[in-house]
Amino acid sequence: MQSINLPSKPPSSPHPILNLSFRIFFSAAAVFAVVMMMLWSFMFTGHTDIDAQVLNPLYWHGHEMIYGYALAVVAGFLLTAVKTWTGVMMPHGYQLLGIFSCWLLARLCWLAFGLGMTMAGTSISLLYVGAVFDLLFMILMAYAIFRAVLQVKQYKQMGILAKLTLLTLGNALCYWGIISADMNTTRVGVYLGFYLIIGLILTIGRRVVPFFIERGLSVTNDKGITETVALRNSKVQDIASLLFFLAFFIVDVFYPNKYLLTVTALGVAVVNIVRLIGWYHRGIWQKPLLWSLYIAFTGMCLSFLLYALQPWLGYAHSIAMHGLAIAGVGMMTVAMMTRVALGHTGRNIHQPPKTVPIMYGLMVLVFVSRVLLPLTDMSHYLLWIMIAQSAWIACFVLFCISYLPMLARPRPDGLFG
Repeated sequence: MQSINLPSKPPSSPHPILNLSFRIFFSAAAVFAVVMMMLWSFMFTGHTDIDAQVLNPLYWHGHEMIYGYALAVVAGFLLTAVKTWTGVMMPHGYQLLGIFSCWLLARLCWLAFGLGMTMAGTSISLLYVGAVFDLLFMILMAYAIFRAVLQVKQYKQMGILAKLTLLTLGNALCYWGIISADMNTTRVGVYLGFYLIIGLILTIGRRVVPFFIERGLSVTNDKGITETVALRNSKVQDIASLLFFLAFFIVDVFYPNKYLLTVTALGVAVVNIVRLIGWYHRGIWQKPLLWSLYIAFTGMCLSFLLYALQPWLGYAHSIAMHGLAIAGVGMMTVAMMTRVALGHTGRNIHQPPKTVPIMYGLMVLVFVSRVLLPLTDMSHYLLWIMIAQSAWIACFVLFCISYLPMLARPRPDGLFG
């Protein structure tokens, strides 16, 4: 007797925001980016009661920008992209809510600590609780990706899993440093997380920037013929970028040496500038969703040049680091979120909200004010910082206004996603 294969039950969730991870994680990341920067502006000017004996405020800021904001965007992107790459359904509904809740509870602990909302002598207890939820969030995210990759034997994705494993280790080092009152261990954990995120963005950017440019510029003419744009990626460039970046990050974090720092940072910059030249097409300037990605990648290259020149010109190391953070973790993630959110909610990627170019312009202002202006005029340093913070907050407020409604609504075409 022949068996009948009945169709499987279509996926469902209690609310559209839990359909796929990009919806809830992009929404939360944008809200968190506003709250986090507002609190940091108060903290930077000495208006909060953070327990500096437990944690240096600079590391509080660094940890939450990396393991809070950036990792939320990474989770939203990867838990969505892996479904596309492997064809395996990723966590949705209450499973996704469980993973997200771990991220959220960890962030609330860190925000409460930053606000000084503790009884005397108990501030570190908040970070103990935060550690449990933070590491659980990272483990659950990595497990969901690993399970999907293993199911379809798509072993080429193991590089991303390796970076997620190292990110979990970096976060654990941050907490171990706090628990053992060893600020240097916390510093290593923060920098390890930062450079791993940049490594992830270089890896993902290498895949999606040319892909998005090809998709964005391919058009169908009056005769019904699709005119395509083909961009190439070089395996030699991929390997060279990886090796130079690995060497750069080891030198900067563990073995500071101005000659090695210059050579390795210059290597990363040159390889990726060559890559950018190969990706260039004049048509990108007609589409904000494309030029934003291109400018973000250019900002990362410029920041590596700043790293290379820093030992010889004597400006602060933090200027180069913030350049890389703003271009790579700031503008690149905003550019990705604005594009991915449109495509995966079934909307026209060629007609983004009118606020999108303003968002990108604000993020460029963040880079100019936090990185370039202090290089030329340190006498107004605090003013440049305040302008950068205000532009960052304005950028994400606009994102929330423009994108949160579409992220919380069903797809117009009725599909699950």
